[in-house]
Amino acid sequence: MNYLLQNIPERTTKPRQYGFTMAMDKGLSCRQVEDFLSTSADHVDIVKLGWGTSFVTPKLKDKLKIYKDAGIPTYFGGTLFEAFIIRNQFDDYRKVLEKYDMTFAEVSDGSIELDHDLKCEYISKLSEQVTVLSEVGSKDAEKIIPPYKWIKLMQEELDAGAWKVIGEAREGGNVGLFRSSGEVRSGLVEEILTKIPFEKIIWEAPQKAQQVWFIKLLGTNVNLGNIAPNEVIPLETIRLGLRGDTFMHFLTKDL
Repeated sequence: MNYLLQNIPERTTKPRQYGFTMAMDKGLSCRQVEDFLSTSADHVDIVKLGWGTSFVTPKLKDKLKIYKDAGIPTYFGGTLFEAFIIRNQFDDYRKVLEKYDMTFAEVSDGSIELDHDLKCEYISKLSEQVTVLSEVGSKDAEKIIPPYKWIKLMQEELDAGAWKVIGEAREGGNVGLFRSSGEVRSGLVEEILTKIPFEKIIWEAPQKAQQVWFIKLLGTNVNLGNIAPNEVIPLETIRLGLRGDTFMHFLTKDL
């Protein structure tokens, strides 16, 4: 940090097991990635190349190398996994992970109907090759999954070999964990947390109000995902009580 301030909450340090910030790259150029990392590399733990953007991104290997050289792991969005699965190309997907030297992969079923036992098989197989992040929740705003089922799906996917589970919200933050207005389904989140350890969950929270809500509930070291590159530093200030939204939250009463 650039100067001393007292009563700043203690952040975990990289490589973190929790306190993650997952940023979403929706098609940045190599130069934009360099600029992004020049300011935010210390605050980003992993970068997702959103949905199927890696399929059409020019100079993909060059971009991945920039992230790798900066010590930032990357992975392809879960929608790309689903695009391979629905075309019966699972082995081809594994070859793509090898071709691009990926060490992480996301397994999701937000856009397709996938038998959950089969999804867990994919998680188990991929976990022999890479570190798996599995996503729970649907991209269909009309599909409401009850809390008990979120818990069941999350636990089974962790048991199958997922390193962490991701709570679905899309890049807009208006499905899955959230109502169409962006409001957190607070009862759902709190019920999930009665069974699944908070450090095992990455909550997709692209909107500032959502980030504030999770930080106030679970503290500075909650795992948050789908953060826009230009919102990584603003998020870090929210984590540290240096933005109005959490300004008083971390201060001790004796100040």
